[in-house]
This record gives sequence, structure tokens and C-alpha cells, in this order.
Amino acid sequence: MGTVADNVAAVRERIAEAALRSGRRPEDIRLIAVTKTVSPEVIGQALAAGITDVGENRVQEALGKAPALPAGITWHLIGHLQTNKAKQAVQLFPWVHSLDSLHLAQALEKRAAAAGVRVKCLVEVNVAGEASKHGVRPEEALKLLEGVAALEHIEVRGLMTVAPYVTDPEEVRPVFRELAALARQAAELKLPQVTMTELSMGMSGDFEVAIEEGATMVRIGTAIFGRRS
Repeated sequence: MGTVADNVAAVRERIAEAALRSGRRPEDIRLIAVTKTVSPEVIGQALAAGITDVGENRVQEALGKAPALPAGITWHLIGHLQTNKAKQAVQLFPWVHSLDSLHLAQALEKRAAAAGVRVKCLVEVNVAGEASKHGVRPEEALKLLEGVAALEHIEVRGLMTVAPYVTDPEEVRPVFRELAALARQAAELKLPQVTMTELSMGMSGDFEVAIEEGATMVRIGTAIFGRRS
């Protein structure tokens, strides 16, 4: 692994190549640096290299780091969110990628209304049906979207998935393709406060395939910061 700055540059280059291969504009893909267990000091190196979007798995960890980092970061909650953490999540995260139940949506709505903010959410879909992963089953996603559409402080901007870990990223291409197809289905419902402009899919091992299948947000940790110890 090179320096964090070198790694950011290399990832951006790979994003651009994957975008161009699939007839897309590189600037339409948002690079989210996943900073789980990464210190504020090292996150600072990524920010100096031009990173503006930071993804955290846990609310508590992010709240602990945020005071040591400059303002102007866009925080994305990418890990599972428990309803009892909704109040804290709303304080820091303008984006929640892991909306997976109406119960959670209602908790976020209550806290966002009290704080006078709107939260941009992605519905997490467990496309591969892995028991170890969170997210709604694909056949439940549209029903959840219909329920969330009535909530005034929740804006659903798209869908998110975590693909199975595989050595050959081609194996998970069907997962990304299915999420993109589900987003097209959802867009046809024309629900209020629901748009399908974002697909959060692809991590360090498979983000190029995800981009080829329509990802607009990729969540990259290892390829920027190295393997977590």
C-alpha cells in the first residue's frame, strides 16, 4: 500500500476507467471513504487528498471522531442503525444508507422533525439473501418505499446493497444488476419524496463492476486505508 493520498488517486483513476468503460461520466460517481477504525489523523490525510464524503458504520464512533475533523465533511451512515440511536444519527449524518424497516424510518422521522432537518436515506436491500447481512428482501422493498413516502422529513434517494464477499467480482455482477433493476421498478411508482437517483453499491473488492452496473456511490475502505488490523 502507498500513502493514503496515493491510494485515493489510484481509486479515483479506477473509478474513472470503470465509468468510461460503461459510457458514464466519472464525476457522476461519489467516492465515500469508509473510515471504520481509522483515526482522525489518518482521515485527515484522505481529506487533504480531496475526499469530502466519509462513511462510518457506527454512530458512536463517528460522534467520537467528528470534533477532531474539519467542518464541511459529508457524513454517511453505512452500518446498521438501531432505532434508539436515531436521535444521535440525525445530529451528524445527512445521509443514512441503511434504512431497512418502517419502524426505523418512523424513528428517524420523529427525530428529524424535532431537529428541523430532513434526512436523505437509501433503502438497504439484501439482494443476495445472506443471513448475516441486514436489509430488506428485494420483494419487500417496494412496500417499504410506499410506507416511507408518507414521512415528511425522510427523503429516499435510492437503494443500497452489500454484495457477498467473493474473490472474483464478476460473481456479484448479478447482485448489482438486480439492485439497479429494482431501482427502475421503484422509480415507476412515482412516490412522493422518493427518487431513485442513487445506487450505493460496490466496495474495495468489487467497485468497478458495481460502477459498470450503475453505482453512483462506492464505499471504499481497504483500497484507501489498507486492511484493518
